[in-house]
Amino acid sequence: MSLCNDDYPVAPSPSHQFAYQITERQAGDRLDHFLSENLQEFSRSQLISSVRAGVVLVDGSIRKSSYRLKAGDKVSGSVISPPAINIQPENIQLTILYEDEFLLVISKPPGLVVHPGSGNPTGTLVNGLLYYCGSIAGIGDSVRPGIVHRLDKDTSGVMVIAKREDVHRKLVEAFKARTMEKEYLALVHGILDQQQGRVVAPIGRHPVHRQKMAVREMGGRYAATHWQVVKEFGGMYCLVKVGIETGRTHQIRVHMAYLGHPVIGDNLYGRGAGQIVFSRQMLHATRLRFIHPITGDKLDIEAPLWHDFLEVLNGLEQLIGAGR
Repeated sequence: MSLCNDDYPVAPSPSHQFAYQITERQAGDRLDHFLSENLQEFSRSQLISSVRAGVVLVDGSIRKSSYRLKAGDKVSGSVISPPAINIQPENIQLTILYEDEFLLVISKPPGLVVHPGSGNPTGTLVNGLLYYCGSIAGIGDSVRPGIVHRLDKDTSGVMVIAKREDVHRKLVEAFKARTMEKEYLALVHGILDQQQGRVVAPIGRHPVHRQKMAVREMGGRYAATHWQVVKEFGGMYCLVKVGIETGRTHQIRVHMAYLGHPVIGDNLYGRGAGQIVFSRQMLHATRLRFIHPITGDKLDIEAPLWHDFLEVLNGLEQLIGAGR
């Protein structure tokens, strides 16, 4: 039974306010590229629309998206909310791990897009959430109601969804403050040199392929990931437990590829086709620990591995055999 309160009044989501002082390292960046790097929770089109609408200022003046920033410039303003769209509720099965009147924690299956967008107007997690709990409409914003954080389409695992505006705000703040502990399991190419380790490498938008992220010493944002080997498979693959200390886009996929051990099945950052074909990237958000924003309870919620991930591990055991 759903614990949603469909009579709860939904407050409108305010525009996001920001202010940045441009450093020597950031000088020369285009305004639109700078905004994309530093406001990654918003789409590029939303940021460009905000520039065109004149709500983004450089030293108090309206500039074009192509404006080259100078050291000392103050970039300030707000991100305009996207126009309301008509998202239709759809009866999509949800795997619920935890629920109360304030929030919902689910295990997202692989292949499910989180929210509607270009090429995915229906059949998303948001469509299913609106069917299950109509009161989340308008929580956060009209495109991603209730969504606090996202997983890639082909990444499975635990996600938390807010049912109220105050809960959404506090959970978003917790993510930004890095008080949310997120743990993943990833199956990667090759065998790591050490049984555990930590990589600190800044991540930013790829300078050429804009749909990709990359480790960028200049212009990237601080990103830290730690990992621990769980099991090795015949010197060919390795199952690792991964913790992210920051929440950059594609962080685990980028950092593991940077280490020379990309997530298997990852067509964007991984290696070319090998002898074994994997249906999707083998990355699963297995655990989420956080303080309940209303009750103050410590929540520790785990999402069991999705069946396709288990099938791959069992297949490797039989085909290759586990190492140490």
